[in-house]
Amino acid sequence: VSTDANPLTDAAAIKAIDKIVHYLPQAVANGDYMKARSEMAYAQYLAGVAFNNASLGYVHAMAHQLGGFYDLPHGECNAILLPHVCQYNLISSRRRFARVARLLGERTDGLSSTDASQKAITAINILSKDVGIPEGLVALGKKYGKDVREEDIPIMTGNAQKDACTLTNPRIMTDEAVAAIYKAAL
Repeated sequence: VSTDANPLTDAAAIKAIDKIVHYLPQAVANGDYMKARSEMAYAQYLAGVAFNNASLGYVHAMAHQLGGFYDLPHGECNAILLPHVCQYNLISSRRRFARVARLLGERTDGLSSTDASQKAITAINILSKDVGIPEGLVALGKKYGKDVREEDIPIMTGNAQKDACTLTNPRIMTDEAVAAIYKAAL
């Protein structure tokens, strides 16, 4: 949904989503299953092609702060923030989010673009739960012996707003919106 998305980045992102939805649960369930791990490596490459050419958005800008502030893993921070930021961005990219929902296996036939796009959030939450992503930032912090605190949100918000990844987010966020997402993700 980057504002710099183009046909090349769309193709790479679509193929990456397809691979992730099929192989991530298998790779997590059985780390010795080399086909699943190989396909996930390819999915990571394709996702990299997409974001290196279209850039990122607030998910990454906000995750950078969590990694820097608490030394938490970037991937898990992104996974926890993703549905919250997507929910905020839905209004700007309903058709694209509806397509993501379909790619994640959701049935969207006959639904309005609003309802279909909402199914993307549902599917992201299901996939996260299936692969063991902690339900929030506090739980993630506990997993790694870190104390994620609400009182740190203002400084993380200010730093996130300075992150270059925000430039291609499909919807501008105020400080209040960023802070609200951090709070919702706790």
